[in-house]
Amino acid sequence: MSRPPEKTVINKDGHARPAKRGKPANRPNNRPHSGGAKGPRPKGEDRFPEVGVQARMVAGVLLNAGLEKRTGLDEELARSPAKDLSPADRAFARATAMGALRRLGEIDQIMGRRLKTMPGLPTLTILRIALAQMLVLETPAFAAVSTAVKLAERDNKTRPYKNLINAVLRGIDRDGYGVTSPVANLPDWLAARWQANFGDEALKGLAEATRFEPPTDISIKPDIDPATVGEPLEATRLPGGTLRTERRGDVAQWPGFDNGDWWVQDAAAAIPARILNAKAGETILDLCAAPGGKTLQIASAGASVVALDRSESRLKRLRQNFARTKLEAEVIAIPAEDWEDSRQFDAVLLDAPCTATGTFRRNPEALRAVRPTDIAKLADVQHRLLDVAANKVKPGGRMVYCVCSLEREEGETQILAFLRRNSAFKTAPINPEDVGAPQEALTKEGWLRILPGQWADKGSLDGFFIAHLQRY
Repeated sequence: MSRPPEKTVINKDGHARPAKRGKPANRPNNRPHSGGAKGPRPKGEDRFPEVGVQARMVAGVLLNAGLEKRTGLDEELARSPAKDLSPADRAFARATAMGALRRLGEIDQIMGRRLKTMPGLPTLTILRIALAQMLVLETPAFAAVSTAVKLAERDNKTRPYKNLINAVLRGIDRDGYGVTSPVANLPDWLAARWQANFGDEALKGLAEATRFEPPTDISIKPDIDPATVGEPLEATRLPGGTLRTERRGDVAQWPGFDNGDWWVQDAAAAIPARILNAKAGETILDLCAAPGGKTLQIASAGASVVALDRSESRLKRLRQNFARTKLEAEVIAIPAEDWEDSRQFDAVLLDAPCTATGTFRRNPEALRAVRPTDIAKLADVQHRLLDVAANKVKPGGRMVYCVCSLEREEGETQILAFLRRNSAFKTAPINPEDVGAPQEALTKEGWLRILPGQWADKGSLDGFFIAHLQRY
């Protein structure tokens, strides 16, 4: 009698290992240790009890919306059928879609070993959603397979493929996922760019960072004791003062939210304002300010800040946060190029519009939505905004330019070109330790190039390029 095939599981490095016989195969633990909240991680169906077929159907809608455009997933969440789900079902649908977006390359690798050709999009979506549940949410296979088949039965386009769906998923559960590469989660053209710009080891770190749902980072007012905020949230303190928690869910329901002492802001996103180092009594211009995390940092330091953004709708969130935190700013909704104001400022912060490829930990759809042509278009916008910002800096003042992009054209190349055409500005020094940045992010030119693969032992952080400039 032949032995049944050995089951395999994928470890955090993307390699397969045999599962112990006589016990169900362990699912991979997709969360890196970050020293955050205590207690066991909730598993799929335990985290989302009694989730049905409709929630899984919506997860597929959200997944495909995220693949089509950057804002697609959030737009679909705001309308039917997603908005009609119960809060638990809606949370499940979003978590499943986000998991599928993060691990899409690996999911397709696993399926590809069992399919001669990929099926049409409706069937492919059902398979992707089921595998995201099994691989990312650790949903029991029997539940993921059963609901996938039921979902296929509901649509004329997928009903003929229900047996295929059943066979593929059961085969994967029986035989294991096999070896997958996290690099597969990156679009080929971006992987090639990042390998050329940052090297093989950095590419591996970037790819690994695609796999995990990131923790939540919090900035606090400078006069607030970190312990009073951090302890109720079971948060740890990162270099620079950011608090990091593994807590999930609606932040408006978290302890201390209504007090207005803190706001959600990725650890990397907090660094540019620390470099700017606003002081009480200074005048600061925050260009492209929405959604306003950096503006809150500047205002909480006691500076007089003008927050300017072209989008009134995006400024709505900024206004809400300022009302909650009881801070003040002059808020103006107008494109920076059209703002006719003769004032100059002690310092200007320009967080320019960009491809946002550095935010893929929180927004995995960013990797799928961006196109090579977007880089050149946004680089032209950044060029113009840098010149606008420079004219607003007083002689002797300073400017910080940043983008949450990993593309050199939006970062290093922009600043090299700016310095060539603006002889009054020079690069000012940055000490990573002083501003809570990874030491390895410091470039030979004196700028910061933060990569999501850095601080892996702390749970990583978003990608940013930051330059500190002084006007003479």
